[in-house]
Amino acid sequence: MMEEVKEVTSTLSVDRHNINVTEVLKDGDSLTFLIVSQKLSGTGEYHVARAYDDFEWLQQHLFSQEDVPGIQGVIFPPLPAKAQVNASAKVMKQLGFLGLGEWQPYCKALETFLRQIAAHSILSKNKAVEIFLTSSDPPGRQRVRKNIFNRLSQAVEEKRKEGHKDVDQFFQTERDHNLVLAGCAKTAAERFLDVVQTEQKIAVACGHFSAALHLCVEPGEDSDKQAFSKACVKLSEVFDSMKKNMTSVAENNVSTLGLGLDLESRYQEAEKEMLFRRTCKLVELESARRNAEKAKPVKKAAMEEVKKAAETEFDHICGVAKQEIARFQGARVEMLQQALVQWCEKQLLTAKESAEQFNQHLQALRGMA
Repeated sequence: MMEEVKEVTSTLSVDRHNINVTEVLKDGDSLTFLIVSQKLSGTGEYHVARAYDDFEWLQQHLFSQEDVPGIQGVIFPPLPAKAQVNASAKVMKQLGFLGLGEWQPYCKALETFLRQIAAHSILSKNKAVEIFLTSSDPPGRQRVRKNIFNRLSQAVEEKRKEGHKDVDQFFQTERDHNLVLAGCAKTAAERFLDVVQTEQKIAVACGHFSAALHLCVEPGEDSDKQAFSKACVKLSEVFDSMKKNMTSVAENNVSTLGLGLDLESRYQEAEKEMLFRRTCKLVELESARRNAEKAKPVKKAAMEEVKKAAETEFDHICGVAKQEIARFQGARVEMLQQALVQWCEKQLLTAKESAEQFNQHLQALRGMA
């Protein structure tokens, strides 16, 4: 088992662009993900096996860096919800696109999570990242100490701070925009998921109809029966092609725009969490200022120190947050653009292949007539 990680500066020895989740292994109800990372030296690769708990271990170590100035202003790459073998309907709904198909979409989401961390100027320096990607031993399962990012307690104890008026118009505007975009991104992902699931149902129905047409085939020398059987066989081939076409269309939707919309939705939520953490610190700062103003002479100096510390911390958070927002806005446009381009390219290729195949079926049916 790995040693207890100390949060110190560390330089990654892997190429951040070549971190791949290549396979998922199932052992009963447990899942193990195989991660292959290219060494930065170019001399080989690291191969490690990680369970979902290991990903949570990494995330918690990143969350707990309270000694890093401005860490609360970071938009943390969102970790997908835990996948399960034979998952319930509730879990499948939570996973959305990541619960479709085999395991490729989910592995792709974990891969994106790791690449985003490795590319982050602050998060990539945490020693836990290097250990996670390179050590053959599994990470420790010890609980990381409670910290500012405990989402459950944050939601319960700090909910009232969400609507607090911001003193900085930049952040107030960003909070307003994020509220709208988070809702739109979630709705877009849900609606597109409905489209994909409908396509999958159509593909299954075409497959069933194709198989049913074979039941109409009758043996015998009767010419009418032979002609009817031949027509049924040909129609069965047509519907089988329709099944394959619709299956490819659905797979293309998932692997391109579907994953893009899913990531956009989860990142909007990650930005919302960052903005909320900053708002909580703003409330704390305002409280510290009021306490300093009202403090009695004997406690005045101590309260002033608390106020200065809160101001320094808040300034760090705001500085990091503005950089993160600028980086995020550029990255999300590029990400969605790439997803749309890939979606169009794949669907055009599928359409051309299907058109050629359907044209062959059409010529065959004309020949039969």
